[in-house]
Amino acid sequence: MRLAQVLRDGMLAIAVPAALLATSSACAADAASGERKAVVCVACHGVGGNSASPGVPSLAAQPPLYVYYQLLQFREKRRVDAQMSPFAANLSDRDMQDIAAYLAVQPVHAPTQPADAEKSAAGKSVADHNHCGSCHLQAYSGQNHIPRVASQHYDYLVKQLRGFKTGARPDIDGTMASAAQPLTDQDIESVAHYLSRLK
Repeated sequence: MRLAQVLRDGMLAIAVPAALLATSSACAADAASGERKAVVCVACHGVGGNSASPGVPSLAAQPPLYVYYQLLQFREKRRVDAQMSPFAANLSDRDMQDIAAYLAVQPVHAPTQPADAEKSAAGKSVADHNHCGSCHLQAYSGQNHIPRVASQHYDYLVKQLRGFKTGARPDIDGTMASAAQPLTDQDIESVAHYLSRLK
């Protein structure tokens, strides 16, 4: 009964074993092999993980543990997406680690959209007030299982923040769902503008 509840209620059943697995075998990840395995990813996420599509996240320079966890969630059906779910369904843990290792060392393309000074200032204020940099780091480059959000697409950031707030976007440990609750829609748009223009 307790196991069924853990499986139903949260990501602990996946996150804890995955953390141990990822930690113990991180040194075994092969970026060169990951490049070959990630060829199919280019169609949506762009060359080197730099997506040109506003609704598709850029994966270049993402922390490898973050990419691994997201692929794991898609494989285990904790996240569902028409494109990602079928792709992840056949990935082994090693495949996911190799792809994550490859994407982690890819350079991020600089933002091409101009920043609006007023919107950026408002977004920075929201991010500072909510201590977003305490998890995502001061440069918003991400760490461990926490993503890089600097230079991420505005549309993608808005969608994810709204999803965390409503519960539509699964959250591995509840941190983002909790952080998004006090945000107004204007806050979300402002912080997304700020982060998407950060180099």
